[in-house]
Amino acid sequence: MYPPNPPKAPSTIRPRSSLSAAKKPSNALLTLAGFCVFLFVLCAFLLGALVYVGRTIAENATTMQSLPQGSGIFIEPINQTQHVVLSTKPILQFRPLDPISTIAPESTKRNTSYQLSEEIMSTSKILKEITYRLPREIKPQRYNLRLYPNLPNKTFNGSVTITLEVLKPISFIPIHAKLINVTTESVLRLNKAGAEISAVEPSMTFAHPQYEYWITEFAKPLESGNYSILLNFNGSLTDKIVGFYQSSYFDKNRNEKRWIATSKFEPTYARQAFPCFDEPSMKAQFTIRIVRPTDGGYHALSNMEVENEEVKSDGLTEVTFAESVPMSTYLACFIVSDFDYQEKLVKGTLENAPDFNMRVYSTPAQKDKLEYALKIGSAITEYYIEYFNVPYPLNKLDMVAIPDFVSGAMENWGLVTFRETALLYDPTISSSANQQRVATVIAHELAHMWFGNLVTMKWWNDLWLNEGFASYIEYKGVHKVEPTWSMLDQFLIADFHSVMKLDATTASHPIVQTVESPSQITELFDSITYSKGASIIRMLEDLVGEEKFQKGTTNYLNNNIYGNAVTEDYINEIEALGFEFDVKLLLETWTDQMGFPVVSVVRSGNTFTLTQKRFFSNPEDYNTVQDPSTFNYHWSIPITYVTDGESEKQSTIFNYNDNQLTLTISSVSEWIKFNKNQMGYYLVNYDENMWQALITLLLTERGKLSISDRANLVFDVFTLADASQLDYNIAFQLSTYLQKERDYVPWQVGASRLNAIKSLLYYTEFYRDFTVYVRKIVTEVYETLTWEEDTDHLLNMLRVTILNTACRFGHKVALQEAATRFNAWLINPDVRPTPNLRSIVYYYGMQAVGTEEIWDQVLALFVAESDAQEKIKLMEALAAIKEPWILQRYINLAWDESIVRSQDYFSCLQYISRNPVGQSLVWDHVRENWQRLVDRFGINERTLGRLIPAITSQFSTQTKLEEMEAFFAKYPEAGAGTAARREALATVRYNIKWLEHNIAKVGNWLQENNQQIE
Repeated sequence: MYPPNPPKAPSTIRPRSSLSAAKKPSNALLTLAGFCVFLFVLCAFLLGALVYVGRTIAENATTMQSLPQGSGIFIEPINQTQHVVLSTKPILQFRPLDPISTIAPESTKRNTSYQLSEEIMSTSKILKEITYRLPREIKPQRYNLRLYPNLPNKTFNGSVTITLEVLKPISFIPIHAKLINVTTESVLRLNKAGAEISAVEPSMTFAHPQYEYWITEFAKPLESGNYSILLNFNGSLTDKIVGFYQSSYFDKNRNEKRWIATSKFEPTYARQAFPCFDEPSMKAQFTIRIVRPTDGGYHALSNMEVENEEVKSDGLTEVTFAESVPMSTYLACFIVSDFDYQEKLVKGTLENAPDFNMRVYSTPAQKDKLEYALKIGSAITEYYIEYFNVPYPLNKLDMVAIPDFVSGAMENWGLVTFRETALLYDPTISSSANQQRVATVIAHELAHMWFGNLVTMKWWNDLWLNEGFASYIEYKGVHKVEPTWSMLDQFLIADFHSVMKLDATTASHPIVQTVESPSQITELFDSITYSKGASIIRMLEDLVGEEKFQKGTTNYLNNNIYGNAVTEDYINEIEALGFEFDVKLLLETWTDQMGFPVVSVVRSGNTFTLTQKRFFSNPEDYNTVQDPSTFNYHWSIPITYVTDGESEKQSTIFNYNDNQLTLTISSVSEWIKFNKNQMGYYLVNYDENMWQALITLLLTERGKLSISDRANLVFDVFTLADASQLDYNIAFQLSTYLQKERDYVPWQVGASRLNAIKSLLYYTEFYRDFTVYVRKIVTEVYETLTWEEDTDHLLNMLRVTILNTACRFGHKVALQEAATRFNAWLINPDVRPTPNLRSIVYYYGMQAVGTEEIWDQVLALFVAESDAQEKIKLMEALAAIKEPWILQRYINLAWDESIVRSQDYFSCLQYISRNPVGQSLVWDHVRENWQRLVDRFGINERTLGRLIPAITSQFSTQTKLEEMEAFFAKYPEAGAGTAARREALATVRYNIKWLEHNIAKVGNWLQENNQQIE
């Protein structure tokens, strides 16, 4: 970035008292004289500036060695490597004196920390050509990477030779690099066989922090052809949890902390580990060599299998891995650890497809927790090979549990990395929910081995296709290995309903959107990309049929194998199978505009008239100016329905350019249910008589509707009532059926909606009436399920939902039972509550009887706990205490990484903020320590950005809204949290309007009906 022009110095004006009093010149003469003096000074200044610039350019052209040390730039000749003949003239290499501290995160051009030095700006000829996107003139072919993580020193160094093709003449090579020191050692011209033709001498090299490049510039453009560039680099393993970094665990057998080195590169963090062309379309083959300690039980892992190990004389071993298939930089991975593993042979399943080995790694003490991951990981992989009808392309597949990991997991090709909570399973510790999370995360990441790795999006605009597809297919994968878990129904509560909450606001965004900078790319990793993407893929499959959907997916993979693709490529493969409707046009109405419709249905005899409009949860949003849309916020909607006279699904399409859709059914029906199994991404609002018919059905014969249909009705009725598009009386009438509901998914939807209302009513006069109402509808099922666990997965999940709801709404018997079990555990901590009840006992026990002494006891157990899943349960329990000063102490302790790992810090704050006593404490602490948080985690860390909507989601007053606006005004730079701030504001505005529109209606219904509910 060019620096801003310096402000002009003010002109000097002589005071009148200095002029001769004997003879005063006229005003015209004074003005003329002053103007002449001004012109003379200006000309002298310009002439001096020209002389200075000319001298500077001349000096730079002869030597750049004489810059003063305090200039902020160090310029050094590059040492020539052995066996490479280069000119003896030094390359002008610009780098900051302290590169690691001065290469700042990406931001806007207003940020003066990105100003390049005057020396670079006056010497470089290519600065105007640099953007966030790599030039298309260069294409990498191969990386030969050597990496040495020095665990004792907590640093790393290495070298990389990148073989590349110059497609069109270009006078610079920009290579992504951030937070590492880089030097250009050599640039060679190669022939087609890869042999050296000649050395090419760079004119200068320098770091460009704003665009995160290391730039090697040449006096003349490089001609088209093949080249190699050798770069040396080094960096730090500390103070980060992305890129190449250190992690640790405590080895009780050795009584010492053990250190490992590991990596996490998606989306733009490979550049923090080694210089590279860090864009998904820049696929290349990798040969990786990793230097590890020879002793201490250490080994090295990477994407491919080990090809050779060479023991050096200095206590180190160099491990060489087989050359990889073509892959994007964000999929590369390397780990140096002393982990142990379990292994199993995975069948190739397809004809001529070879079997291959799967290993699952963890810290040695947790090896026994790997059995479940290995069992389902191998089974799901075999299922995916058959489902995609494409062989797994590598010779091995490893999964590794990392003690410190920022995401849930990462699909590095052949070396998938996980948080420990997402991979390890111990039946004596893990709940059914923990077990299900392990299965779904594994299924998600393994789906990426094909959809994302084998075929990768061309640019991040199409991230939704990778993540949305994997987020849907994971349910198929788990359903295959755990068919009794009702995973296809659970999609609604895990993905579908949650994303609709965001998508119903003005803070949403289209699935497909244009991004360029790292912060914009990072923001894409949100629920719209994952969950809405998955919902649209699911709707597409239901529309075109499972068989054609599966065949189109296989064709897409085969036709783009080892390459990159865009959304249109996938749609074309589906459309090529032949349909009576325009698949591409239909899908564009869902991918190219934000939001979703509500379909209103009016009945007249056997005729139903459907209309559509965009749904907003906040009625005030209908008065706002909406972003332009090609389709004017209308959608081509797959309409499905069942009736009491026709249980088979009927379907049609409500086209976006039709004002209404009229349906006539042949037989008389008492009820009709649209959007069968809620496969379509829309809401349905019936006329009042139709709602009453469906409520009667739920109260008398709920089994006639599927689990998903019942969950759909609960969700739609409360979502519409919340938005003032349906009378709340209807929503509450429908909710009474939950007294008889015995399936997990509908009850989870109901509990979620009731808890949301509880939060909004917390500071109102109707809070007590509402808790009384919920306790009445939950009591019957609570007494049926009891506190005794069994082996039924879904029944255990339902039990947890019901016990949580009972305790949350003040059910005295339930709270007393939780306190009794909590006290028994405190007396003998080695005898823990059963896994599924543990979180309930810990949290509500602490809430009921917690004191400072008890809190300190639980804190000590939390710090000493080695199991990650158990640790999370204890972390949440510590947030349940009612004393504000203890919660403030907890907030302060969370800064200490020996108590709360960095990966868990934001979860800890969110747990505390969910406690009404801790809500304001966390909000105040975050505001007062914002810069400290940014310094620790970085403004482009999306988990930092997501913290804001998480801790403010229950705010419901104008005062709190103004506090948020003032905070954002004080710290306008949001980085990867920009969209999260919009979401946070939209949520609080919705909460305020909900109370304005609904509190009287809710209060009246509760007072009139509480006595009538048995």
